[in-house]
Order: sequence, then structure tokens, then C-alpha cells
Amino acid sequence: MATTHNLGFPRIGAKRELKFALEAYWKGQSSLDALKQVGKDLRQGNWALQSDLDLVPVGDFAFYDQVLDMSFTLGNLPARVQDFHGDALDNYFRVARGRSAESDEAHAQCCGGVTAGEMTKWFDTNYHYIVPEFTAETQFKLDATRLLAQLAEAKTQQVKAKPVIIGPVTYLAIGKSKDDSDRLALLPQLLQVYTELLETLVAQGVEWVQIDEPILVTELTAEWQHAFNLAYHQLKSSRAKLLLATYFGPLADNQYLAANLPVAGLHVDAINARSEVVPLISMLPAHKVLSIGVINGRNIWKTDLNATLDWLEPIAERLGDRLWLAPSCSLLHVPVDLDSEVKLEAEVKSWLAFAKQKLEELQVLATALTHGRAAVKVALAVNQVAIDARRASKRVHNPQVKAALATLTPQLGQRQNTYAQRAAKQAALLKLPKYPTTTIGSFPQTAEIRQARSQFKAGALDNAGYEIAMKTEIERSVREQESLGLDVLVHGEAERNDMVEYFGEQLDGYAFSQFGWVQSYGSRCVKPPILFGDISRTQAMTVAWIKYAQSLTSKPMKGMLTGPVTILNWSFVRDDQPRAVSCYQLALAIREEVLDLEKAGIHVIQIDEAALREGLPLRKSQWKEYLNWAVESFRITANGVADETQIHTHMCYSEFNDIIAAIAEMDADVITIETSRSDMELLDAFDDFNYPNEIGPGVYDIHSPNIPTQDHIVQLMQKAAERIPAERLWVNPDCGLKTRQWAEVLPALTNMVAAAKTLRAQA
Repeated sequence: MATTHNLGFPRIGAKRELKFALEAYWKGQSSLDALKQVGKDLRQGNWALQSDLDLVPVGDFAFYDQVLDMSFTLGNLPARVQDFHGDALDNYFRVARGRSAESDEAHAQCCGGVTAGEMTKWFDTNYHYIVPEFTAETQFKLDATRLLAQLAEAKTQQVKAKPVIIGPVTYLAIGKSKDDSDRLALLPQLLQVYTELLETLVAQGVEWVQIDEPILVTELTAEWQHAFNLAYHQLKSSRAKLLLATYFGPLADNQYLAANLPVAGLHVDAINARSEVVPLISMLPAHKVLSIGVINGRNIWKTDLNATLDWLEPIAERLGDRLWLAPSCSLLHVPVDLDSEVKLEAEVKSWLAFAKQKLEELQVLATALTHGRAAVKVALAVNQVAIDARRASKRVHNPQVKAALATLTPQLGQRQNTYAQRAAKQAALLKLPKYPTTTIGSFPQTAEIRQARSQFKAGALDNAGYEIAMKTEIERSVREQESLGLDVLVHGEAERNDMVEYFGEQLDGYAFSQFGWVQSYGSRCVKPPILFGDISRTQAMTVAWIKYAQSLTSKPMKGMLTGPVTILNWSFVRDDQPRAVSCYQLALAIREEVLDLEKAGIHVIQIDEAALREGLPLRKSQWKEYLNWAVESFRITANGVADETQIHTHMCYSEFNDIIAAIAEMDADVITIETSRSDMELLDAFDDFNYPNEIGPGVYDIHSPNIPTQDHIVQLMQKAAERIPAERLWVNPDCGLKTRQWAEVLPALTNMVAAAKTLRAQA
């Protein structure tokens, strides 16, 4: 009989209850007790949805981030937030976002100006975690309060609890040393706290503990491989049964290491590493459990249950009771419940499974393995109808799109002349000062914008009324930027619900959910569009809005587009063809928009590729293949324009140092990147790499409500000028300003413009 379990469940709630509770608390509109009650309600609801499982994850719920939770459990708090008063949750939010209370007065009383923790992508997902910080002096001290409280709650609900924690080696690997000390030197001390934690859990009646070590799917040096042996040979003294969980990729050269660590069970991702499962069975000691991730925890397509059973049944015969079944990874990365989607077209809906439905699929597989397929023949038949219908659907396959792809040539990705030649022509046309200032694209999505969008969708506002409302907001953004003295303006993106969904709605081959929300970080949620078929552009998507904005000012107006790689990586992508093929289709569609913007007289066009890095395979040996088609897709999109048209791209909240050569190959005239949270650390790449084009290192951390001072911005830009010639530097925020308030944005940008003037005076 196969044991069923789950690695983690979405915590935001089917209707984003956690998002709204967090933001109400941060704004001072609700109490801490009210926020905690929402968290409790969500946990209990999530456990109820998982009640048919043999083991249910506990501790996967976080008010902001599971990695930050682990830092607090281990007592690893940055020195800047130690010894502050108030509830522990307030200190937690200070690390996450720079403050807890929204009011400046309360903020000043508690902690003054706290720098938020650095944030980056969780492996190759669009989820952002708060990076653990280490120094040679770091001391760990167990604080299991959060986990024990959740376990106590679970007991009252009679949940068959399996606590979930991040493993010690992964925790060190994903953190950063703030003083260049050796992170692995901290392992012996860290293991003492892990041992104490495991014994604390056992004392509460826990049998199994899921210990996540996804770093095992990356390339490890001998030193880090040794760290695994050291760690788990020390932890084997614990009475807890450890299920070591890996996910997001194959183990590859770490297979033998993972199979032979002294743990009670191993979880592997059979969506990404199916070919490794059978060899692993032979490597595993006879007593060890093998948990197989057979349901895709990263995408929303139905599982082909019959095909999966064809593969699983022989494995179940070999393993017997040692076989566990689960999704491939935590379901954090998919929406909660497909049943909520009453407006999604029936054909596409029949092809999908969200978190709740994935657990139902898991139960069908487990029942079939235990009692035979006849016990679930109706469910299997219904599933097969949906699988076959999707494969045969004419909506999925467009011969014209395939014909267009066949005409792709390298010349489509080439600019007419080199950057140096283009830069001279662009400088003559745009007449920008040194250290030109701009923003990344979006301005605050005000209550007026949201109300107009809601009324328009509900039919209470007609097209004309909606256009007037959006143009009013665009004009406000333009006037504010002119008043601030920015050099290159943006239209503010008032009409856009999301930087990917907005484009998907206007491209053939996409479908959209109402409630398909996925957590990106903290209270920030995204609703990835569903890329189900061949992609084509049937009409201009942004030109009218950008032309209107340009008509309001004599200053250069940036056309704002999302690039093909980011649209791909931030969508739920079809799994029936290579991702590269879908990306090339998107590149051709966005290229048409770029050329139409240029024809409309727009001389600056930004093509955001915020997700370029997160699409990288987790193993460097596979990077080249991905970067080849990803960079080529961008170049196809961007490089059909004249020399005088200045192409910008933007990337945020990722580590770019190790792919800087590929970024240079994109040949954008200007790149803007996040650097403020990392204190310009990302610019270390330019110590050894002569980046040829212009760059805007972000100086305003838009994910924190804190307002940067003029002096701080000047200092950051002076650091940048040590690596990049001043004549090629821009001054801009880290990212778009959609999630901020005008009351924060205006003083921050005022300081940014003043800093640019200071820099010019010093030049």
C-alpha cells in the first residue's frame, strides 16, 4: 500500500485572504491578533483539504517566507533587528520588508531605518525568499515556538502531522556571508541546533520530519558533498525519522550521495527526473522509503493518470510498503482550487488541475495501486477523455504560427550597427544629461485605477468610460514625472493588471483564470496566464496608450513591453512542446509590437526580461543551451529597430554575475537591474567583465516602504561609478512602482532626481 503525503500547500488562501490580512495589518487597519487568526484559519482550512493524505505537512505555512521562518527558528537574526521590542512577528516583518508598522511614527519608535533582508529567487521559480545572512560571528539558538504552536493546532484537528523544515546544508548554501567568511565553518554549530530541534519535535509525538534539501539537484563541490555526509551522520542520532526531500530537478551525480545518506526516506522529483527512479531503487538500502513526486507541483495541467500508472505499477511491485507518493514539490507554486473558476472556458478548464485537484489525482493513483484500476475506473476514464481532448484540440495547434517559426534566421536578431555607433545617434536624438533619470515602468495602482478596472470587468463602465479613467491616470503620471524633473518618462501602466497577464490577454493561445493566484513574495501574488496553444498577435497591444502619453510631453516617453522569456517563465506553460519553441513564438509576437511602437514615433522602448535568470537550469552544464535560445528570443524581439531607437531591458531580484556575458550578448542599449538591497553587490561582475553598453543600477528598493535619502543614493551611484564609466550610468529604482503608494514614491523620486543633480555637479 502506497503512503500518500504532500510537501507543502499554498498559504495565501483561495481568495488571497493572507495577502489582504497582511496589508491591513501593515497599514494599521487591523490588529496583530486579527492577522494571527487569519493565519490560523488558513492553516486549519489547508489541513482539512489534505485530510485524506496519510501524512500532512505542518510548518509549511509562513506569514511571509518559509526561509525567513527557518532563520527565526534557528535564531539567525541580522544584528540590525536584534533586541527590538514588540511581538516576534513584528521583528519578522522588519527583516522581511524593513518595517512592520506602516506609520512613520511607529516605525521610528521601534527601529528607525532598518534595511530589509536581501531577496532573491527560490531556485528556478518565481518565488522570492529572504536570504539568510551569516558572518564569522554568527550564533544559532533554537526558537521552535512557531513550529510547536502549529503542531499543537494540528493535534487539535487530529492532523497526521509531518513537520517540514529546510535542511542545514541547503540553508547554508542559499544564504550569504556578509564578511566573506566560510559558511560551511558554521555547520557544526548549526547541526547542534538541528539536533535539538528534531528532539523537540519527537518529544511532541512526531514520527516523521520532512527535511528539504533541494540544493542536492545542483552541482556540488566535493566540499559541499562532504557537508551532506557530515550533517546527516550527525543527525542520524535523532529519534525522528527523516524524509530528505529533493525537488526541481534530477540528482544526477548526487544520486549515490542522496541514496546513501543515513535517513529513513528520500523524496525525488519524478516530473523532472523520472529516469533516475529505477536506478535509485537499486541504490537504496532495503529499509529506506522512496517517495516519488508523480504529480507536477509546478504546473497546472492534468496528470495523465493511466500513463503514470503504467510506469508506477512495476515500481510499486518492487517497493511495496516502501513506496510513498506525493506531488513533485510543494504546491506553493500552483493556485488553490480549480472549482473556483466558474468563468474559465470549459474546454481549457477540463485540461487543468490546481492544488486541491492535484491531491485528488494523488489519491486516484494510490487507490489504483492498492486496489487495482477497476476501483477508480470512472475517474481514470474521465481523466483520459480530458488528456485525449487536449492533444487533439485545434485550438492548441496553429499551422500559420508554425510556418512563421520556420522562417526564422539569425539576421532577425541583429542590430544594424554596433552599440558605439547607435549610442552616438541616440545621444544626438534624445539629448539626455549625464546620469539620466528614469523609472522602470509602472506607477502606483491607485484605488481609482482598481475601481475603474473592476467596474469595467463587471460591465458597469463602458469602453469609453474606462479609456477616460485610464487616460486620466496616465496624465497624472506624466505630470508628476515632469514636476519631479525625470529625464525619460513612462506612462505608468495604469491600464495593465499585470506585466504578463496584460499581454497574454491580447495574444492568441492564452487562457486566464479568475482566482489562479500564486504567491511571489510576502503579500505579493501573481496570476500567471495559461499558455495552452500556439501564440500569435492579432493587433497592437500598447501603441495607443504610449502614443497618448507621448502626446502629453516633449520629453522622451518609453514604450513598455514584457519580453518573451519573462512572459514564458511567468506563465503556466504548455508541456507538450519544448519551452524554446513557445519562446520563439512569443518573440515574433512581441517583435511586431516593438516595430509598431517605433513606427508610432517612440524612440525609447523597454523590453523587460525580469525572469531571464530564473529560467536557467539548476545545473550550470545545461545553462548554455537555455541561454542560447533565451538570448536569441530577446534579440529577435528587440533588434529589428533603427539605430536611433534606444532599447532598454530590465532585470530584478536575481543573481546576474555569473551570466553577465549572456546579458551583454542581448545587446540592449541600456539595462536596468536591482542593486539597492544588495548594496551594489551585483556590480562586482563588472570588476572582471567590461560591460559594453549602458546600465542603470537600481538605487531605490521598491519592495520596502522605506524612502531612500539623497545621500544614500549618491553613495550607491558613486560605488557604481567605480566599475562603470559615468557617461554610461543611469539613475533609476530597482523595479516598477506599482505596489507602492504615491506618498512614498514622490519623496523617493524627489531624492533620486536630486541625487542625479549632485552627481552631475561632481562629474
